[in-house]
This record gives sequence, C-alpha cells and structure tokens, in this order.
Amino acid sequence: MEKTMEGPARYSGISVVVCTYNRQKFIGKALECLAGQTLPPDQFEILIIDNNSTDQTAAISRDFIQRHPRLKVRYFLETQKGLSFARNRGLQEASFPIITYIDDDAEAVPVFLETILLFMQSHPGAVGIGGRIIPKYSESEEPAWMSKYLNGFVGRLDYGGEARQFQQPAMKYPAGCNMTYTASVLKKVGGFNNQLTFRSDDKHIYYVVSKVSPEVYFVPEATVYHNIDQARLQPDSFRKLFLKTGNEEKIRVRLEEGRMGWWKKLVEFTAKLGASLGLYLLYVLKGQGIKGRYVFLSQWYTWKGFMKADVFVR
Repeated sequence: MEKTMEGPARYSGISVVVCTYNRQKFIGKALECLAGQTLPPDQFEILIIDNNSTDQTAAISRDFIQRHPRLKVRYFLETQKGLSFARNRGLQEASFPIITYIDDDAEAVPVFLETILLFMQSHPGAVGIGGRIIPKYSESEEPAWMSKYLNGFVGRLDYGGEARQFQQPAMKYPAGCNMTYTASVLKKVGGFNNQLTFRSDDKHIYYVVSKVSPEVYFVPEATVYHNIDQARLQPDSFRKLFLKTGNEEKIRVRLEEGRMGWWKKLVEFTAKLGASLGLYLLYVLKGQGIKGRYVFLSQWYTWKGFMKADVFVR
C-alpha cells in the first residue's frame, strides 16, 4: 500500500493535464469547461501538453491563456510523439499532488474538479479515480451499428450512480479520457510506459498502480462528455483504432507477463473473435445485422493488430 500523510492536507489541489494533438475542433471548448469549474482557481492548474500538433492547437491554447489571466495555465510542447510521452511530460511539470488527465475533446461538468478533490480529501488512502464518460455525438446521431460491446470505441464508462472501488473483472479501469492518480503513486510506478504510445497505457497504468494500492475508485459525479465527431465514426478510423488496440495489447502483455502472457492473450482474443461471430448471427436473427457486423469487425481488427509487427496511426 502507498504510504500517505494523515488528513486532507496532502491533497492541496489538482494539476489538470490536457494532452492534445491536432484537435483544434475541440480543444477550445475543453479548456473553457475547465475555466468554468466550481473549484477555486488557486486550487488547480491547467497544463496543456501539445504533442507536436500541426494545426491551430498552439494558437488556440495561447489565446485561452491570455483571456484567463486569473487561471494557472501553462503550455508545453512535447515533441516526442505518443500519448504516453505527453502524459509523462504532464506528470513532470505538475505542481499539485493530484494529477487529472482529460482528453482534448472532453467537456468536464462544472463540479468535475471539486468532486475529485473532495473525494480524495475524504478518502486519504485513495490513489486514483476514474470518472464517468458519456459520449457526445457532436456532428451526427449515434450510428446504427453502435452497441454496448463497442463502448470502448467511444470511451463510454459508466458503472452507475454510486462511488465504488474498481474491481476486476466486473469493472475495467479508469479510461484515459477521464482518469486521476496521485503524483506520488505515478512516480512510484515509473510513470506511463513510453512503449505504449496510443491505446493500452491507461490499462497498463491501472494494473501497475493497483499492485501498489487497490484504492482506485469510480466516482460518477466526476463526469466528462466525450466528443465523437464524424471522422472518428468512419470505417477507416474504426479499423485503425482496433488494429492499434490489438497491437499495443501485444506489447503490454509481453512487457508485463513475457511470452506466456502473449500466448494467454492470443487465446483470449481468439475466443472473443469466435464469440463475436456468434453475436453477429444473433444480431442478424434480430434484424440488426449491422450491429453484429461491427462487433465482429472490432474483434477481427483487434486480433489482426495483435498479430502484426507494428501498427501506426498518427
């Protein structure tokens, strides 16, 4: 278990880390939602980690800083490509003992940061929080092929209205779109894994943190709305994301469990591929074949990515 100071003094404030890459469409709104938080400005800072964007992300970020002089906002350019590099840069630059990561296309509710801080202060043994994530289809309706089996594709995470500790296998882990850990526990486990640059590092960090302390909680009031634009819903984006998921899972299990872990994961993915074919047939019988097709494709691309040497998405 992680050793902690007594009482709430250890949790003086939050460093909100917004890792961003070419998200000029949403980064402005994400930052404005942080500017509208109920938590007093002296109890949090915003760290914008630009992972070498080529669009207007930098200009939008600097404009936000100029328009909000009362807020503690700092902008950093991280030239090493990969989400884990950006997350580690945020950890390195953070001033507060709590680190909250949200995506550059996420809109936090006004009580988001206050909820996190109050929960951590009232649970001094806690080392992490995963909040609720609700997809927001910003340019279209929810696609006809969406189902509960594809929640990970849109980042949906919701385990009900009560706070509770993450438990395996009934619950997964805090999703990278909305996850909080103490700076001390992140440093203790060596930070994020720079070999996992895009998809599996939120799973990895939960697993290594939970070995230090199991006190990682789902807190529903810490909610963000995750913008899902039309580009994300295109077949090519769908394919690439699941290929990368499988590829990074291969890297993660080899790092954590060695060759045996690779074989175990291959068996798991093969079994899931077979199960997805069964679901496809069930959906066809219900007259919802398109749902079944996308469930099957998600598992097929994941399996295929697992078998590939490398998958590049950026």
